[in-house]
Amino acid sequence: MTAPGSASELWRLDAARTRSISAENPTGSPGAGARATEGTGAHAARRLGPGWKIAPSIHLAAGETATLADVSGPGVFRHCWLTTDRTVLRLLALRMYWDDESEPSIDLPLGDFFCNGWDELALVRSEMVVVAPAGGLNSYWPMPFRERARITLHNGSDRAVPVYYQFTYNEEDVPESAGYLHALRRHSTPLGTPAVHTILDAVPGPGRYVGTYLAIRPGAPGWWGEGEVKFYLDGDTTHPTLCGTGTEDYFGGAWNFDLDGAYHTYSTPYLGLHQVLPADEIYRPHQRFGMYRWHIRDPICFQRELRVTIQALGWDDERTYLPLENSDIATTALWYQGARRVPMIQPSRSTTG
Repeated sequence: MTAPGSASELWRLDAARTRSISAENPTGSPGAGARATEGTGAHAARRLGPGWKIAPSIHLAAGETATLADVSGPGVFRHCWLTTDRTVLRLLALRMYWDDESEPSIDLPLGDFFCNGWDELALVRSEMVVVAPAGGLNSYWPMPFRERARITLHNGSDRAVPVYYQFTYNEEDVPESAGYLHALRRHSTPLGTPAVHTILDAVPGPGRYVGTYLAIRPGAPGWWGEGEVKFYLDGDTTHPTLCGTGTEDYFGGAWNFDLDGAYHTYSTPYLGLHQVLPADEIYRPHQRFGMYRWHIRDPICFQRELRVTIQALGWDDERTYLPLENSDIATTALWYQGARRVPMIQPSRSTTG
């Protein structure tokens, strides 16, 4: 499948127009950029006048929600860039609404959308998400909308933060077959019995599952990644259609991520183990891990319904599998779905946030 916006379609001269929304052009309107006379850069630009970086960012007060974008369609967001206080990425809530939605299709902590689910910044070098030094958050997920798109950011921390952002989209026709991007975070702690975490539950089709981000603390010593990722498609009940061979295998690794007695991080265009905390330990129950898998060249296609799970399974000294009931697991699932919506709050026994 060719991803919209990929290099293979750059030659196309369709009737599209590029727009960009930022604090310097809040509406994205033609010729409306760099017109501010007041803003966070006004003091620094006081000797230069209009057009000289007067409004490069906004201040987002504690408890406040800012509307970063509210535009009419049809169109497709092609690139989203944002940076803010790196210490509160989990306390800022990113929400995206497509067309006439009253509830967002994307609603999760800002950090989790950018594969940063722990309290230390992790760099990512993938095709769809790039996290650059020192906290530049980039998304290249194509996000089509037909009538309207609205993006908000809520500050759930106890202090004001600066927010620099630029969201670039094309005004262009959206085909009837296009789906809307959805993202859902689910958190289980402790996981309990059975040691199975539901990534996605009963999503109606048609759709394409395109990505998984996993943040896990195993809660037990030893190897923690024997668990399989399972995709239940279009009526599967007890047994899935797609079943992997282990957690590290699903994320493109092998053999416990263990190379000569040490974990080695990697970040590639479509998959990675990009975070190990602390980096100089191995097989410790308190360690924290972050990894991602983008199904860009291998999307999981479903027509009626999709359910996705992952087992939390370790390996004990008796060479048997060990269910990790005390593990802490948070996942973010990304998928494209048609006009029918799935409730963004999916209750389950072990989900806490």
